[in-house]
Amino acid sequence: MLDPTKLEHFRNLIALSAADGQVLESERVALSKIAFELGLPLDRLNVMIGKAKEYIYIVPQNQQERMKQLQEMIELAMVDDDFAKAERDLIITVGKKLGFTSDELKDILSQS
Repeated sequence: MLDPTKLEHFRNLIALSAADGQVLESERVALSKIAFELGLPLDRLNVMIGKAKEYIYIVPQNQQERMKQLQEMIELAMVDDDFAKAERDLIITVGKKLGFTSDELKDILSQS
């Protein structure tokens, strides 16, 4: 059984990935890898990506909550102890949507 909290965070990651109106191929690759590591079937992932525009994600209003969300996304991406380039790129894209600067993201990711 998939952890409901991890599933919710993964859904948020999909929603943020699609916030610009599309889920890029590089984002799909990263999401697929994370889904596999979470034990989420490919067909369920495809349904979730297809419904990404229906998911409502409100960006946290304070920096502490934004940081918490970003850290949770990094943890999801590193569930297999392998932070692939596609996953890193996805985290950077999502991090920017959360309001982090490139320099802030570089610092955060260097600590991961």
